Amino acid sequence: MLVKPFPPPQIPADELRPSRRRYATAGAIAVVLLVMGVAIGAFRFSDAIDAVDTGHRFANGDIVTLRLEPGGEKAIWIRDEEFGPSADPECSITGPGGPGLTDPGVDVFLTRDETWNPLYTIEVPRAGDYQVTCSSQASSQYAIGDDGGFLALAGRLVLAIALPILGITICAVTVLVTAFRRSRHRKQLLAERHGSP
Repeated sequence: MLVKPFPPPQIPADELRPSRRRYATAGAIAVVLLVMGVAIGAFRFSDAIDAVDTGHRFANGDIVTLRLEPGGEKAIWIRDEEFGPSADPECSITGPGGPGLTDPGVDVFLTRDETWNPLYTIEVPRAGDYQVTCSSQASSQYAIGDDGGFLALAGRLVLAIALPILGITICAVTVLVTAFRRSRHRKQLLAERHGSP
Protein backbone atom coordinates (compact mmCIF):
# COMPACT_ATOMS: atom_id res chain seq x y z
CA MET A 1 0.00 0.00 0.00
CA LEU A 2 1.39 3.31 -1.10
CA VAL A 3 1.43 6.14 1.36
CA LYS A 4 0.81 9.51 -0.22
CA PRO A 5 3.18 12.16 1.06
CA PHE A 6 1.63 15.05 2.88
CA PRO A 7 1.46 18.22 0.78
CA PRO A 8 3.89 20.90 1.90
CA PRO A 9 2.37 23.25 4.44
CA GLN A 10 0.97 26.45 2.98
CA ILE A 11 1.03 29.97 4.35
CA PRO A 12 -1.82 32.21 3.18
CA ALA A 13 -0.45 34.97 0.97
CA ASP A 14 -2.16 37.73 2.98
CA GLU A 15 -0.20 36.72 6.08
CA LEU A 16 3.16 37.37 4.46
CA ARG A 17 4.92 40.65 4.99
CA PRO A 18 5.47 43.05 3.35
CA SER A 19 2.08 43.20 1.71
CA ARG A 20 1.61 42.47 -2.00
CA ARG A 21 0.31 46.03 -2.30
CA ARG A 22 3.94 47.10 -2.59
CA TYR A 23 4.00 45.55 -6.07
CA ALA A 24 1.08 47.75 -7.13
CA THR A 25 2.70 50.81 -5.54
CA ALA A 26 5.98 50.12 -7.38
CA GLY A 27 4.11 49.73 -10.67
CA ALA A 28 2.16 52.94 -10.08
CA ILE A 29 5.37 54.88 -9.38
CA ALA A 30 6.93 53.55 -12.59
CA VAL A 31 3.86 54.50 -14.65
CA VAL A 32 3.64 58.01 -13.16
CA LEU A 33 7.33 58.77 -13.76
CA LEU A 34 7.15 57.31 -17.26
CA VAL A 35 4.14 59.48 -18.16
CA MET A 36 5.84 62.56 -16.67
CA GLY A 37 8.98 61.88 -18.71
CA VAL A 38 7.01 61.49 -21.94
CA ALA A 39 5.00 64.66 -21.24
CA ILE A 40 8.13 66.71 -20.48
CA GLY A 41 9.85 65.34 -23.59
CA ALA A 42 6.88 66.16 -25.83
CA PHE A 43 6.60 69.67 -24.34
CA ARG A 44 10.32 70.35 -24.81
CA PHE A 45 10.29 68.97 -28.35
CA SER A 46 7.30 71.13 -29.24
CA ASP A 47 9.15 74.19 -27.91
CA ALA A 48 12.20 73.34 -30.01
CA ILE A 49 10.14 72.96 -33.19
CA ASP A 50 8.77 76.49 -32.72
CA ALA A 51 11.99 77.99 -31.31
CA VAL A 52 12.53 80.47 -34.16
CA ASP A 53 9.74 82.51 -35.77
CA THR A 54 10.92 82.06 -39.35
CA GLY A 55 7.56 83.29 -40.61
CA HIS A 56 8.42 86.84 -39.48
CA ARG A 57 11.96 87.24 -40.74
CA PHE A 58 13.61 90.58 -41.44
CA ALA A 59 16.56 91.81 -43.51
CA ASN A 60 19.49 94.19 -43.15
CA GLY A 61 18.38 97.65 -42.08
CA ASP A 62 14.84 96.63 -41.10
CA ILE A 63 13.68 97.88 -37.70
CA VAL A 64 11.68 95.33 -35.74
CA THR A 65 9.69 96.36 -32.67
CA LEU A 66 9.33 93.72 -29.95
CA ARG A 67 7.39 93.63 -26.71
CA LEU A 68 9.83 92.06 -24.25
CA GLU A 69 10.02 91.27 -20.55
CA PRO A 70 12.99 90.55 -18.29
CA GLY A 71 13.89 86.88 -18.33
CA GLY A 72 11.99 86.38 -21.56
CA GLU A 73 14.87 84.31 -23.01
CA LYS A 74 14.66 85.73 -26.52
CA ALA A 75 17.39 85.73 -29.15
CA ILE A 76 18.17 87.03 -32.62
CA TRP A 77 18.81 84.24 -35.12
CA ILE A 78 20.48 84.46 -38.54
CA ARG A 79 19.84 82.17 -41.47
CA ASP A 80 22.88 80.42 -42.87
CA GLU A 81 23.72 81.34 -46.43
CA GLU A 82 24.36 78.59 -48.94
CA PHE A 83 28.12 78.72 -48.36
CA GLY A 84 28.13 79.49 -44.63
CA PRO A 85 26.94 82.29 -42.36
CA SER A 86 26.78 85.90 -43.52
CA ALA A 87 29.90 88.03 -43.23
CA ASP A 88 30.28 90.09 -40.04
CA PRO A 89 26.64 90.35 -38.95
CA GLU A 90 25.91 92.96 -36.29
CA CYS A 91 22.73 93.91 -34.46
CA SER A 92 21.66 96.64 -32.07
CA ILE A 93 18.74 97.09 -29.69
CA THR A 94 17.23 100.24 -28.24
CA GLY A 95 14.51 100.73 -25.68
CA PRO A 96 13.81 101.55 -22.03
CA GLY A 97 16.43 100.87 -19.39
CA GLY A 98 19.46 100.16 -21.56
CA PRO A 99 18.87 96.71 -23.10
CA GLY A 100 21.79 94.63 -24.30
CA LEU A 101 22.82 91.84 -26.66
CA THR A 102 25.10 89.03 -25.45
CA ASP A 103 26.81 85.97 -26.89
CA PRO A 104 24.27 83.14 -27.17
CA GLY A 105 26.75 80.29 -27.46
CA VAL A 106 26.54 77.53 -30.04
CA ASP A 107 23.20 76.12 -31.14
CA VAL A 108 21.23 75.38 -34.29
CA PHE A 109 17.64 75.48 -35.52
CA LEU A 110 16.68 73.43 -38.57
CA THR A 111 13.71 73.68 -40.87
CA ARG A 112 13.07 71.47 -43.88
CA ASP A 113 15.45 73.45 -46.09
CA GLU A 114 17.14 76.06 -43.85
CA THR A 115 19.66 76.25 -41.06
CA TRP A 116 19.56 79.03 -38.48
CA ASN A 117 22.17 79.96 -35.88
CA PRO A 118 21.75 82.16 -32.79
CA LEU A 119 23.42 85.53 -33.24
CA TYR A 120 22.64 87.35 -29.97
CA THR A 121 20.72 86.74 -26.77
CA ILE A 122 18.49 89.69 -25.89
CA GLU A 123 18.62 91.01 -22.32
CA VAL A 124 16.21 93.69 -21.16
CA PRO A 125 15.97 95.26 -17.69
CA ARG A 126 12.20 95.83 -17.72
CA ALA A 127 9.09 95.18 -19.74
CA GLY A 128 8.55 97.44 -22.71
CA ASP A 129 8.79 97.93 -26.47
CA TYR A 130 12.27 97.49 -27.95
CA GLN A 131 13.60 98.12 -31.44
CA VAL A 132 16.05 95.69 -33.06
CA THR A 133 17.98 96.23 -36.28
CA CYS A 134 20.74 94.17 -37.91
CA SER A 135 23.22 94.51 -40.76
CA SER A 136 25.94 92.50 -42.46
CA GLN A 137 28.09 92.49 -45.56
CA ALA A 138 25.72 90.08 -47.30
CA SER A 139 22.01 89.75 -47.94
CA SER A 140 21.21 88.25 -44.57
CA GLN A 141 17.90 87.19 -43.08
CA TYR A 142 17.15 87.35 -39.36
CA ALA A 143 14.37 86.16 -37.08
CA ILE A 144 13.47 86.42 -33.42
CA GLY A 145 13.18 83.24 -31.41
CA ASP A 146 13.90 81.54 -28.13
CA ASP A 147 17.47 81.50 -26.87
CA GLY A 148 17.79 77.72 -27.32
CA GLY A 149 17.49 75.44 -30.34
CA PHE A 150 18.16 71.75 -30.79
CA LEU A 151 21.36 71.61 -28.73
CA ALA A 152 19.55 73.22 -25.82
CA LEU A 153 16.74 70.70 -26.39
CA ALA A 154 19.19 67.83 -25.90
CA GLY A 155 20.18 69.22 -22.50
CA ARG A 156 16.58 69.80 -21.48
CA LEU A 157 15.63 66.25 -22.44
CA VAL A 158 17.88 64.85 -19.72
CA LEU A 159 15.03 65.11 -17.22
CA ALA A 160 12.58 63.55 -19.68
CA ILE A 161 14.89 60.55 -20.02
CA ALA A 162 15.92 60.37 -16.36
CA LEU A 163 12.37 60.18 -14.97
CA PRO A 164 11.34 56.96 -16.76
CA ILE A 165 14.70 55.35 -15.93
CA LEU A 166 14.23 56.31 -12.28
CA GLY A 167 10.68 54.94 -12.29
CA ILE A 168 11.72 51.59 -13.78
CA THR A 169 14.65 51.32 -11.37
CA ILE A 170 12.48 52.06 -8.33
CA CYS A 171 9.90 49.54 -9.53
CA ALA A 172 12.46 46.78 -10.16
CA VAL A 173 14.24 47.29 -6.83
CA THR A 174 10.97 47.41 -4.89
CA VAL A 175 9.67 44.23 -6.55
CA LEU A 176 12.91 42.33 -5.90
CA VAL A 177 13.21 43.46 -2.27
CA THR A 178 9.53 42.75 -1.59
CA ALA A 179 9.73 39.27 -3.14
CA PHE A 180 12.86 38.46 -1.14
CA ARG A 181 11.38 39.65 2.16
CA ARG A 182 8.11 37.79 1.56
CA SER A 183 10.02 34.59 0.80
CA ARG A 184 12.08 34.98 3.96
CA HIS A 185 8.95 35.68 6.03
CA ARG A 186 7.26 32.58 4.58
CA LYS A 187 10.20 30.41 5.62
CA GLN A 188 10.15 31.96 9.07
CA LEU A 189 6.42 31.23 9.52
CA LEU A 190 6.86 27.66 8.27
CA ALA A 191 9.63 27.09 10.79
CA GLU A 192 7.54 28.52 13.63
CA ARG A 193 4.37 26.58 12.82
CA HIS A 194 5.60 23.29 11.43
CA GLY A 195 9.18 23.03 12.58
CA SER A 196 10.42 23.19 9.00
CA PRO A 197 14.09 24.19 8.69
